[in-house]
Amino acid sequence: MAPWRALRKHSRGRNYKAEFASCRLEAVPLEFGDYHPLKPITVTESKTKKVSRKGSTSSTSSSSSSSMVDPLSSVLDGTDPLSMFAATADPAATDSSRKRRDRDENSVVGSDFEPWASKRGEILARYTTTEKLSINLFMGSEKGKGTVTSAMSEKVRTRLEELDDFEEGSQKELLNLTQQDYVNRIEELNQSLKDAWASDQKVKALKIVIQCSKLLSDTSVIQFYPSKFVLITDILDTFGKLVYERIFSMCVDNRSVLPDHFSPENVNDTAKETCLNWFFKIASIRELIPRFYVEASILKCNKFLSKTGISECLPRLTCMIRGIGDPLVSVYARAYLCRVGMEVAPHLKESLNKNFFDFLLTFKQIHGDTVQNQLVVQGVELPSYLPLYSPAMDWIFQCISYHAPEKREVNTVLADVIKHMTPDRAFEDSYPQLQSIIKKVIAHFHDFSVLFSVEKFLPFLDMFQKESVRVEVCKCIMEVFIKHQKEPTKDPVILNALLHVCKTMHDSVNALTLEDEKRMLAYLINGFIQMVSFGRDFEQQLSFYVEARSMFCNLEPVLVQLIHSVNRLAMETRKVMKGNHSRKTAAFVRACVAYCFITIPSLGGIFTRLNLYLHSGQVALANQCLSQADAFFKAAISLIPEVPKMINIDGKMRPSESFLLEFLCNFFSTLLIVPDHPEHGVLFLVRELLNVIQDYTWEDNSDDKIRIYTCVLHLLSAMSQETYLYHIDKVDSNDSLYGGDTKFLAENNKLCETVMAQILEHLKTLAKDEALKRQSSLGLSFFNSILAHGDLRNNRLNQLSVNLWHLAQRHGCADTRTMIKTLEYIKKRSKHPDMGHLTELALRLPLQTRT
Repeated sequence: MAPWRALRKHSRGRNYKAEFASCRLEAVPLEFGDYHPLKPITVTESKTKKVSRKGSTSSTSSSSSSSMVDPLSSVLDGTDPLSMFAATADPAATDSSRKRRDRDENSVVGSDFEPWASKRGEILARYTTTEKLSINLFMGSEKGKGTVTSAMSEKVRTRLEELDDFEEGSQKELLNLTQQDYVNRIEELNQSLKDAWASDQKVKALKIVIQCSKLLSDTSVIQFYPSKFVLITDILDTFGKLVYERIFSMCVDNRSVLPDHFSPENVNDTAKETCLNWFFKIASIRELIPRFYVEASILKCNKFLSKTGISECLPRLTCMIRGIGDPLVSVYARAYLCRVGMEVAPHLKESLNKNFFDFLLTFKQIHGDTVQNQLVVQGVELPSYLPLYSPAMDWIFQCISYHAPEKREVNTVLADVIKHMTPDRAFEDSYPQLQSIIKKVIAHFHDFSVLFSVEKFLPFLDMFQKESVRVEVCKCIMEVFIKHQKEPTKDPVILNALLHVCKTMHDSVNALTLEDEKRMLAYLINGFIQMVSFGRDFEQQLSFYVEARSMFCNLEPVLVQLIHSVNRLAMETRKVMKGNHSRKTAAFVRACVAYCFITIPSLGGIFTRLNLYLHSGQVALANQCLSQADAFFKAAISLIPEVPKMINIDGKMRPSESFLLEFLCNFFSTLLIVPDHPEHGVLFLVRELLNVIQDYTWEDNSDDKIRIYTCVLHLLSAMSQETYLYHIDKVDSNDSLYGGDTKFLAENNKLCETVMAQILEHLKTLAKDEALKRQSSLGLSFFNSILAHGDLRNNRLNQLSVNLWHLAQRHGCADTRTMIKTLEYIKKRSKHPDMGHLTELALRLPLQTRT
């Protein structure tokens, strides 16, 4: 040990394990029962006896390893009001009510189908008006009141007369209503319907529904029509439910109850006759629109008559809509038919699809004279008129697409759009609409392997010929992919499609592209690259990165991401092989290293290149590619002279020296474990780096060069130790290569003396009035470095440290508080074993006052 110390001269020996142990926080024992705010709460599992029907209390037995009680665990004792109610309820009554509820709320569509009720409020809030509205109110009829006719034929005759009386004019028109007045009147009609039904005035109820249905033919205030449709169909829904429940109740007697999924054979003749009577009444309505709506509202009642009744009625009702001339009234009638059809027969998609295609055939009526004249009279422009169709179209689309094969329906729609928009390049005039279609598709397709396998999706993208629009569409696709693609993918369908999308974005970059736009495009492309994984097929992964580099060479952040990805790939290979590379994996990691070495010079940012050289060199070193690591470090050293004085950071010019200082400090930390090349001499990389630092032109008022030299002294001190502070597995650093070789230690000491001379020379240049404070600060910093890393038993170092102490205080510029703490530290250290020589040093370090 003594010869080693004698040769070390400047650096003191370090026992890193002992230093770590001395720096650890003192452990304070904590007994198990003590309270601690981070101590976990133990939730106690309770065993509770069932509560009796009479509400007797339950006995609970539990055990816990902690005295602390979880406030939420008290709900486990079974005494909460809802549990008590559930326990004391009559099982028979509960079962009966559940059956009734299931029967009432039974729906043949799943919870994934958005109900009409969720759209209702939005429509009412969106489609409003300030214009005056009108409404016809039913005035009632006194005919037949107070007489009871026993004969059924007489009763039917009377009701038909009342119905004729209503259609002949027993109504009153209210004018100049505000929107709220109109809503109130509709609500009054809805309540009147319920009251009439409750008082067994069935014909009056039918009259109210007919009257309300007639209102749907009125488009005099066209902006309000969607909201009017919502309000009126609420009444129709009420009527349809009342009729159905009335007939259903006639099928129930004391002996039997209809099952949930009954067949017409289970329905008695009285209920069937009543049901037919309702359909006959409705068939006698003269006007098309009320006849259609009222029959559609009781469509479900066909279940009482025939198994095929609904499937027969739907096509007929669909054909009835063809008689409605106004396209807006027509599309809402189709929407209502889809509503009731989805409630009772969602499997009959053929009728729903026919309903939709009928509308497509009649949509051209919008440009006809009738509609155009109506819009002129009301002062409504076409861009304001077309959105009135949206609620109806939205609902129709949802109905016909429900549980339809998406991988087919979307393809059909896209194919049809392509067919109509390709002739005469019509798509050039409809980019906003086509963009809207794409956004809707990708908003609902989150399985991208399915999306990109849609045959017409990529041809649809090809219609976006205008570059700016095309790029925006590609950005939308990539944003959705990054947001929703949770797992890495190697699906060739996804990869090929997104490579095409990303290539489109990349190729839009030119000299005029803004930096913010470049950053956004790079972010999206990088998001795609990060989600590509071929698992253990590392060679295929590297091939993908090679292809990506050739495709995205104009976006520097993408190249940076690729370099990091390849470095990560090399480290994953090392992890799989547990550091023991085979011939094949060794060749593979060398290929990864070569990829990075070739790619880095193409980057523009100099600090980006410097840091990537360092990072890639560390990866090469970890994979035992020593010559490649040397090449990276040499490239970094040769690049340092090119560092400009000012660099652009986020659009602002800033001095570069602080960034260079940070990089060099990281570089020194790596150089500690880099073994010397057998053909280049001792510490060849450190020497080359020192030469570059010496020749670099530093700012006149900067002390960064001296701070760098101080870091070099720390590195040389660490290099002179018998065993280094850290190592890389399976890489022999200089402590193993030289093992205390005298030549190595002599070269180390020579470099130390050279560096120290440079520091002292710089301190002399600061002996000027305006630089005295800098001199004091640097002098004290150098003193602390010698104290931490130097062997102060060396007389020269000891004297130098005393001189630096005095220099720091010479002109009254020193930080007295810092110097007091430093002296206290020295005295404390002097009490440790092998540190007795610091006692004498402390006596030679006086504290001077500013006076």
